[in-house]
Amino acid sequence: MRVTYKKPFAQFVKKSRKPLQLAIEDAVEAICSNPRIGRQKVGDLHGVFVHKFLFNRQELLVAYQFAYETNQINFVWIDFYQIGSHENFYDQLKKFIRLT
Repeated sequence: MRVTYKKPFAQFVKKSRKPLQLAIEDAVEAICSNPRIGRQKVGDLHGVFVHKFLFNRQELLVAYQFAYETNQINFVWIDFYQIGSHENFYDQLKKFIRLT
């Protein structure tokens, strides 16, 4: 499986402190083991999944997309787009997806 981290995701992780980086790593591992763990979005964000997790009583959201082979068992790739708190999360995600 190919895992890629888009620029907003990588920048957030790089600027974060070590405990948060470890929590993000755990969330990424959970998503990689079961990509359907998040909720699929509709409308402008069709095809994007968002997984929510808690860190120090703050809810963080991880936006990602994935593809699988036709037998729907083996996942081919996962792209992690963005991570952050709920405030302006979806607006920033829409802007990023429009630019790419």
